[in-house]
Amino acid sequence: MASGGDVTRSEVAKGAGLAGLARLGAVIEALAQPLFTWLFGLATYGLYVVLWGVVSFVSNLSDLAMTSALQRVVPAAEREEQAHAAVKLALLVAVLPTLLIAAAVTWQAEAIAGLFSAAPEDRQSLPQAIRIFIWALPLWTFVEVATSAARARRAFGPEIRLRIFWEQIARILFSLLFFAFGARTLGLMLAHLCSLGLTASLCVPLLARYFDLKLLLRAPISRALAANLFLSGLALYPASLARRLLIDAPPVVLNLLLPGTRGAVAAGLFEIARKISTIPLIVRQAFQYVMAPLSSAQARSDRAAIAPLYRFASRVSTALVIPLAGLLIFAGADILSVYRPEAAAALPLLVILAAARAGEAVVGPATSIVEMTGHRGLPLLNSLLGILLWAALTALLVPSLGPLGMAISVAAGTLLIAVAATVELGFSDGLLPFDRKLFAALGIALAGVAMMWTAQILIGGPPRFIAVLLLWALTSWVALRFGLTRTDREALGGFARSVRLVPKSHSR
Repeated sequence: MASGGDVTRSEVAKGAGLAGLARLGAVIEALAQPLFTWLFGLATYGLYVVLWGVVSFVSNLSDLAMTSALQRVVPAAEREEQAHAAVKLALLVAVLPTLLIAAAVTWQAEAIAGLFSAAPEDRQSLPQAIRIFIWALPLWTFVEVATSAARARRAFGPEIRLRIFWEQIARILFSLLFFAFGARTLGLMLAHLCSLGLTASLCVPLLARYFDLKLLLRAPISRALAANLFLSGLALYPASLARRLLIDAPPVVLNLLLPGTRGAVAAGLFEIARKISTIPLIVRQAFQYVMAPLSSAQARSDRAAIAPLYRFASRVSTALVIPLAGLLIFAGADILSVYRPEAAAALPLLVILAAARAGEAVVGPATSIVEMTGHRGLPLLNSLLGILLWAALTALLVPSLGPLGMAISVAAGTLLIAVAATVELGFSDGLLPFDRKLFAALGIALAGVAMMWTAQILIGGPPRFIAVLLLWALTSWVALRFGLTRTDREALGGFARSVRLVPKSHSR
């Protein structure tokens, strides 16, 4: 099933498009936030995101980066038996510890509940919420490993239905159902658990589509394979952990540092801003998902061949993400108006986090390429630098600024990791994302953002949102048209033809 041969820009673009569609679950999640806050309240939503942050981080802490290791080991497997054995070992290593952790937390739920800040109306139900919600840990870990195994086969599309429909839309429907039956504090927890259970059950046929389940069960795990998988995972573990730490830890830290309702609300505000600001990340993350296994495969044959793919991904990311970040910043007040009124306080956080995402876009998928091309020590260095900066700024800013201080800390740590990876690729492999076309895309994108800023100042009410939206669409098109080469635009396939980035006569 493994594929070989050189990787083309069209393959990168197609894979990124499919991975981006799969990541649209983040958009649906952001759109569902207003519903969750209206149904259950901002403080209860804040408590929910804190518990989910703990579950998500513990999942990444316990899986030893098996999801990332599979991106290296499966494409490099010389025989199908080896690929199946790698997936089997990854599932065992990642999932079994989470079952033990879930059982231990269920047993000690009363003591653990005392660690968290919650509104008075949520405090009584908190131990029961922990007992229920902790079982999302093994379910989520299984989903992560199973979908990662499919991506290691260069199969980026199957996650679409799982991540968007079965996980996100099912969660919304379960939330409405539990709210209708009177569940308040426990409603979101139960809805999340049910949607994950449904998604995990559908991951079994997903595995069967790309792997032989009988071979998966009987494939022998050799000592050499186990050593390779563990060494690959441990090399990528710090970077994987750092990424999750900067995503999952901030609301948890806010909840632990700020008492009572204030801690729960601060976590909710930060998560609202983070979820909205994650929308531009879909483009960059889509290329990261694709470039990880492709870089691993390409590096074995011709490391220099990564350069045009890297620059292509960086140009597309710059042309799309910077205008999108501008849209979120200058239409932020309008977006937050659909939430409960107290959510308006998330606007400064949204501005900071969206600006950081725009900065990340310029350097493209550098972090994934560093991880997948054999630089075992650099991901650790980058992770330590980012986490140390985040921790230092958190200790300095959060006590006085609350969630605003956390947004500054996260933005700084995230940018440092991306910039460090870019500099390292330049020195170690001579790979840099910067060229004339990227700077053209950057200039056009920044000019468009400046026009959005002007519209935001001069126009009020609903016309302001419409003006900013139109400027975003125009800027994105112009940046793609003049910030990409002809080959780049043709690699975008049907999308490029449908929006007239290339003449239809150039279709292939």
